[in-house]
Amino acid sequence: MPRSRFTAFAAALLALAPATLLALTSCTSRDDPPETTPSTATAPAPAPDLAASVKVADSPFGRILVDGAGRTLYGFTKDKAKGKDKAGDSACDADCVAVWPALTATRGLEPGPGVRPALLTDTKLAEGAEQAVYGDWPLYYYVGDATAGEVNGQGLDGVWFAVAPDGKLVREPA
Repeated sequence: MPRSRFTAFAAALLALAPATLLALTSCTSRDDPPETTPSTATAPAPAPDLAASVKVADSPFGRILVDGAGRTLYGFTKDKAKGKDKAGDSACDADCVAVWPALTATRGLEPGPGVRPALLTDTKLAEGAEQAVYGDWPLYYYVGDATAGEVNGQGLDGVWFAVAPDGKLVREPA
Protein backbone atom coordinates (compact mmCIF):
# COMPACT_ATOMS: atom_id res chain seq x y z
CA MET A 1 0.00 0.00 0.00
CA PRO A 2 2.85 2.48 0.34
CA ARG A 3 2.94 2.77 -3.42
CA SER A 4 -0.75 3.77 -3.65
CA ARG A 5 -0.27 6.39 -0.92
CA PHE A 6 2.60 7.91 -2.93
CA THR A 7 0.46 7.93 -6.08
CA ALA A 8 -2.41 9.59 -4.22
CA PHE A 9 -0.02 12.17 -2.69
CA ALA A 10 1.49 12.98 -6.12
CA ALA A 11 -1.98 13.32 -7.66
CA ALA A 12 -3.02 15.69 -4.88
CA LEU A 13 0.08 17.84 -5.40
CA LEU A 14 -0.55 18.04 -9.13
CA ALA A 15 -4.15 19.03 -8.52
CA LEU A 16 -3.08 21.79 -6.13
CA ALA A 17 -0.19 23.08 -8.27
CA PRO A 18 -2.19 25.57 -10.37
CA ALA A 19 -3.84 27.04 -7.25
CA THR A 20 -0.47 27.28 -5.48
CA LEU A 21 1.10 29.07 -8.44
CA LEU A 22 -1.83 31.48 -8.62
CA ALA A 23 -1.51 32.26 -4.92
CA LEU A 24 2.24 32.84 -5.22
CA THR A 25 1.99 35.12 -8.23
CA SER A 26 -0.82 37.18 -6.71
CA CYS A 27 1.45 38.18 -3.81
CA THR A 28 3.17 40.87 -5.86
CA SER A 29 1.57 44.23 -6.36
CA ARG A 30 1.20 45.89 -9.74
CA ASP A 31 3.05 48.83 -8.19
CA ASP A 32 6.11 46.70 -7.40
CA PRO A 33 8.95 47.16 -9.90
CA PRO A 34 9.55 44.14 -12.12
CA GLU A 35 12.35 41.89 -11.02
CA THR A 36 15.40 41.75 -13.23
CA THR A 37 18.00 39.09 -13.52
CA PRO A 38 21.67 40.03 -13.70
CA SER A 39 21.77 39.22 -17.40
CA THR A 40 18.89 41.54 -18.28
CA ALA A 41 19.88 44.31 -15.89
CA THR A 42 23.27 44.78 -17.54
CA ALA A 43 22.24 44.29 -21.15
CA PRO A 44 22.73 47.49 -23.16
CA ALA A 45 19.85 48.94 -25.10
CA PRO A 46 20.01 48.24 -28.84
CA ALA A 47 21.63 50.96 -30.95
CA PRO A 48 19.13 53.25 -32.61
CA ASP A 49 18.56 52.64 -36.30
CA LEU A 50 19.30 56.13 -37.53
CA ALA A 51 20.27 57.74 -40.80
CA ALA A 52 23.43 59.83 -40.96
CA SER A 53 22.84 63.48 -41.71
CA VAL A 54 25.32 65.58 -43.68
CA LYS A 55 24.91 69.35 -43.90
CA VAL A 56 26.96 72.47 -44.64
CA ALA A 57 28.35 74.83 -42.01
CA ASP A 58 30.64 77.87 -41.92
CA SER A 59 34.21 77.39 -40.73
CA PRO A 60 37.44 79.42 -40.68
CA PHE A 61 38.14 77.77 -44.08
CA GLY A 62 34.80 78.63 -45.66
CA ARG A 63 31.75 76.43 -46.02
CA ILE A 64 32.41 72.77 -45.24
CA LEU A 65 30.55 69.52 -44.66
CA VAL A 66 29.58 68.54 -41.12
CA ASP A 67 27.41 65.81 -39.66
CA GLY A 68 24.00 66.42 -38.10
CA ALA A 69 25.66 67.38 -34.79
CA GLY A 70 28.01 69.90 -36.46
CA ARG A 71 31.20 67.79 -36.35
CA THR A 72 33.58 68.41 -39.25
CA LEU A 73 33.84 65.77 -41.98
CA TYR A 74 37.17 65.18 -43.73
CA GLY A 75 38.48 63.61 -46.91
CA PHE A 76 41.72 61.61 -47.14
CA THR A 77 43.86 62.34 -50.22
CA LYS A 78 45.25 58.79 -50.19
CA ASP A 79 41.77 57.48 -50.97
CA LYS A 80 42.50 58.60 -54.55
CA ALA A 81 46.28 58.22 -54.56
CA LYS A 82 46.18 54.46 -53.98
CA GLY A 83 44.66 53.96 -57.42
CA LYS A 84 41.41 52.45 -56.20
CA ASP A 85 39.12 50.96 -58.83
CA LYS A 86 36.35 53.47 -58.27
CA ALA A 87 35.85 56.77 -56.56
CA GLY A 88 34.72 56.48 -52.97
CA ASP A 89 36.81 53.48 -51.95
CA SER A 90 38.60 53.95 -48.62
CA ALA A 91 42.37 53.58 -48.24
CA CYS A 92 42.21 54.11 -44.46
CA ASP A 93 43.45 50.95 -42.68
CA ALA A 94 42.68 49.85 -39.09
CA ASP A 95 45.35 52.12 -37.54
CA CYS A 96 44.07 55.03 -39.59
CA VAL A 97 40.43 54.41 -38.62
CA ALA A 98 41.38 54.50 -34.94
CA VAL A 99 42.18 58.22 -35.36
CA TRP A 100 39.93 58.95 -38.36
CA PRO A 101 36.67 57.00 -37.87
CA ALA A 102 34.40 56.73 -40.87
CA LEU A 103 30.99 58.37 -41.03
CA THR A 104 28.70 55.36 -41.24
CA ALA A 105 24.95 54.91 -41.09
CA THR A 106 22.69 51.99 -40.32
CA ARG A 107 19.74 53.43 -42.23
CA GLY A 108 20.88 55.54 -45.16
CA LEU A 109 22.08 59.10 -45.54
CA GLU A 110 20.10 62.31 -45.23
CA PRO A 111 21.33 65.34 -47.16
CA GLY A 112 20.86 68.44 -45.02
CA PRO A 113 20.87 72.14 -45.91
CA GLY A 114 23.50 73.10 -48.50
CA VAL A 115 24.33 69.50 -49.48
CA ARG A 116 24.00 68.38 -53.10
CA PRO A 117 22.01 65.13 -52.82
CA ALA A 118 23.51 63.75 -56.04
CA LEU A 119 27.00 63.91 -54.48
CA LEU A 120 26.03 62.06 -51.28
CA THR A 121 26.37 58.29 -51.66
CA ASP A 122 27.92 55.43 -49.72
CA THR A 123 30.39 52.60 -50.18
CA LYS A 124 30.58 49.22 -48.49
CA LEU A 125 33.55 48.78 -46.16
CA ALA A 126 35.43 45.48 -45.81
CA GLU A 127 33.62 44.71 -42.53
CA GLY A 128 30.23 45.25 -44.20
CA ALA A 129 29.37 48.73 -42.88
CA GLU A 130 28.31 51.51 -45.23
CA GLN A 131 30.55 54.60 -45.24
CA ALA A 132 29.24 57.97 -46.41
CA VAL A 133 30.89 59.34 -49.55
CA TYR A 134 30.58 62.89 -50.87
CA GLY A 135 31.64 63.32 -54.48
CA ASP A 136 34.76 61.16 -54.70
CA TRP A 137 35.64 61.34 -51.00
CA PRO A 138 34.75 58.86 -48.26
CA LEU A 139 33.93 60.93 -45.17
CA TYR A 140 35.75 60.71 -41.84
CA TYR A 141 35.78 62.34 -38.42
CA TYR A 142 38.94 63.34 -36.58
CA VAL A 143 39.18 62.19 -32.95
CA GLY A 144 40.95 65.45 -32.10
CA ASP A 145 37.74 67.39 -32.82
CA ALA A 146 36.01 67.22 -29.44
CA THR A 147 33.05 69.49 -30.21
CA ALA A 148 31.00 70.79 -33.10
CA GLY A 149 32.74 73.41 -35.21
CA GLU A 150 36.30 72.28 -34.48
CA VAL A 151 38.59 71.73 -37.47
CA ASN A 152 41.72 70.41 -35.74
CA GLY A 153 42.23 67.77 -38.44
CA GLN A 154 42.41 70.31 -41.26
CA GLY A 155 45.62 69.84 -43.26
CA LEU A 156 47.09 67.20 -40.93
CA ASP A 157 50.03 65.38 -42.49
CA GLY A 158 49.18 67.17 -45.73
CA VAL A 159 46.58 64.48 -46.52
CA TRP A 160 43.46 65.27 -44.42
CA PHE A 161 41.18 68.13 -45.47
CA ALA A 162 37.64 69.28 -44.83
CA VAL A 163 35.25 68.69 -47.71
CA ALA A 164 33.50 71.62 -49.42
CA PRO A 165 29.84 71.56 -50.58
CA ASP A 166 31.03 71.20 -54.21
CA GLY A 167 32.72 67.88 -53.31
CA LYS A 168 36.29 69.20 -53.45
CA LEU A 169 38.78 69.18 -50.61
CA VAL A 170 39.49 72.48 -48.87
CA ARG A 171 43.28 72.39 -49.22
CA GLU A 172 44.06 75.33 -46.96
CA PRO A 173 46.25 74.23 -44.05
CA ALA A 174 45.13 74.91 -40.52
